[in-house]
Amino acid sequence: MYKKILIVDDEVNMRMLLKEALEEFEEKGVELLIVENGSDAIESVRAEKPDLVILDAMMPGVNGFDVCSTIRNELAMKDVYILMLSADGQEINKQKSKNVGSDGFMTKPFDPDEIVEKVAQILKMEI
Repeated sequence: MYKKILIVDDEVNMRMLLKEALEEFEEKGVELLIVENGSDAIESVRAEKPDLVILDAMMPGVNGFDVCSTIRNELAMKDVYILMLSADGQEINKQKSKNVGSDGFMTKPFDPDEIVEKVAQILKMEI
């Protein structure tokens, strides 16, 4: 069974950076799904049931904290790994991400190699 990663970010450059960084996972059969807002993220999680959601915390409309809370509570999906990303790495945001049920938090900008390493660890894959 192949794995799925959902990338959620309202900034096109960040979506492209993440897609490029994670392309080597596609070569190993991982499907990359990409959406640009929180509403689409919730629908995509419901339909696709990804193994990992890389989720921007600060988005207009439905933000990443709300998406994370919806995945955990309304959709009752406990087995999907949620990695929150934010340009604002203040402790209050890290704590808020934990409170809504995220499994990890990374501050932007990040080293693409670091995200590849983290994803490999989460999906238990060799890269």
